[in-house]
Amino acid sequence: MAARASTANALALAYAVLVVYASLYPFEGWRWPAGAAAADLLWLPWVPWGDEVDLWINLAGYVPFGLLLAIGSLRSGSSRLVAVGVAVLAPALLSYAMEVVQGALPMRHPSLKDWTMNTAGATLGVLLSLALHRAGLVDRWHALRQRWFERGSEGAMALLALWPVALLFPTPAPLGLGQLGGGDLARAMAETLAGWLDGLPGAEAWIDLLRPAAAAGLAAGPAVAAPRLAPLAEMVIVALGLLAPCVVAFAIVAPGWRRLALAFGALVLAAVSMTLSTLLNFGPRHAMAWVTPWAGPAIGAATLVVLVLAPLSRAVVLGLGLIVLTGLVVAVAQAPADPYFAHNLRAWEHGRFARFHGLAQWVGWLWPYAAIGWMLSRLATKP
Repeated sequence: MAARASTANALALAYAVLVVYASLYPFEGWRWPAGAAAADLLWLPWVPWGDEVDLWINLAGYVPFGLLLAIGSLRSGSSRLVAVGVAVLAPALLSYAMEVVQGALPMRHPSLKDWTMNTAGATLGVLLSLALHRAGLVDRWHALRQRWFERGSEGAMALLALWPVALLFPTPAPLGLGQLGGGDLARAMAETLAGWLDGLPGAEAWIDLLRPAAAAGLAAGPAVAAPRLAPLAEMVIVALGLLAPCVVAFAIVAPGWRRLALAFGALVLAAVSMTLSTLLNFGPRHAMAWVTPWAGPAIGAATLVVLVLAPLSRAVVLGLGLIVLTGLVVAVAQAPADPYFAHNLRAWEHGRFARFHGLAQWVGWLWPYAAIGWMLSRLATKP
């Protein structure tokens, strides 16, 4: 097979970063196990206990990893044997490394059972990739991508793939990504840096500077009592939040009906992600609680804007997209954290999805800014 560039390789690398994050979160409390030698950490025990749900999560979590590695290797010209070997061994080695490192985290427990499930998941992903190749679906996807998207669209496609992930973290308003108010980002960065520096020789002075900053951010957050979001402001946030992925997609797709199809897909993804997030926090009975009285009119207004943007050139879409994304950031910055938002945060921070919550939170914080940066880079390269 001739070598061809594949975004699956880049996606596999990004997925590996996500695996490391989920495996080692919350990155605090590092210590050498008392009385353990280095060889002891390399020996993974078969832990008799374990949550059955966690076992299935360990299996399912590595399926995309093996799938992406196998597809990327095959698309890059590797033989089937080499692709299978890379796609099974690389996840297995990464999983083993994560289990060994977890021995230095008090909140995590290395387990041979987890490694087995991770490796089995990657193997399932490899088998799925071979089935997709045999059916010709990978080649069809590549041809579809060439017809729909312009060259150099990898960054935008990565942003579009991360958008539903960002929506899984509770937002103060539906689709309201990018809220950095209340010192949340500064507090999180200060806490993270202080945790990494803790225990390092000569780092006491830096920790003394970071700890007060983290504490000040924590005190500043809930101390400010803000009124509930006004209906008009909520409509603006929902409309701009839905338009945000649309303008990113329109910037890499030629004018026409394909843009309308992608906008419809964004609406479906928004509904699924918001419903899933609400379900995880409030339970199945309240899964549709995010559909407020103002969400419907806002979606209708966003639909009208989409119809106006669909026939415009990419250069014009890039300019208008910057306005949309900047407006979203500004509007969300004014949104207060209401009691339901605070309840959501407690549910995520102390529930089953505590490890995932940090990742989704950072993606939700940074997604609009990453999209703005990507659009600015595209404008800079346009002739």
